[in-house]
Amino acid sequence: MGNREMVRFLKAKVGLSPEIERAFLACPRELFVPEHLKERAYEDVPLPIGYGQTISQPSTVAIMTMLLDPKPGNRVLEVGTGSGWQAAILSKLVRPGTVYSVERIPELAEFARRNLKAVGSENVRVFVGDGSRGLPEHAPFDRIIVTAASPEIPEPLLDQLAPDGRMVLPVGRDVQKMTVVEKTGKGVKISEAGEFVFVPLIGAHGF
Repeated sequence: MGNREMVRFLKAKVGLSPEIERAFLACPRELFVPEHLKERAYEDVPLPIGYGQTISQPSTVAIMTMLLDPKPGNRVLEVGTGSGWQAAILSKLVRPGTVYSVERIPELAEFARRNLKAVGSENVRVFVGDGSRGLPEHAPFDRIIVTAASPEIPEPLLDQLAPDGRMVLPVGRDVQKMTVVEKTGKGVKISEAGEFVFVPLIGAHGF
């Protein structure tokens, strides 16, 4: 299976908007997995990327991207850069906006920077640090996406979400509920969209 076949599979499985379809086509997953796993890049499974971390399975990335509903010009915070695939997809969707991505493992942050350069995602800034604290110096953010399991919604991230902003994150311990947080004029609205399993969010407001 190649990138186009994977995208066709995702359209059939979860449905993709034309914009998200184009973003996936522009960011081949094989560029974001370790060399020895490239032949498995288009399987709908998570794959190890080293340091105890994984690249999420394609259908999960598609679902989270759709729930996030990124728009051109948005400022997006991503917690957990990993190999950079989710950030690359978001970069295509928010251009001329910016994706700010935080990774706690320096070697993975460097791997992601190289991968992002390979697909022309110049509007992604990768930081090394505790993503559970967010990036207060660059807040507020129109969209926030967390790609690791959080025990609860991190307060700093909620604070850094802009009015009318949206955050998507998996919340829970052994099995996580995909949680959508919307900041409205009437307060915070929280909804859930299925169960998933993620690596844990490590940090002051994680595990």
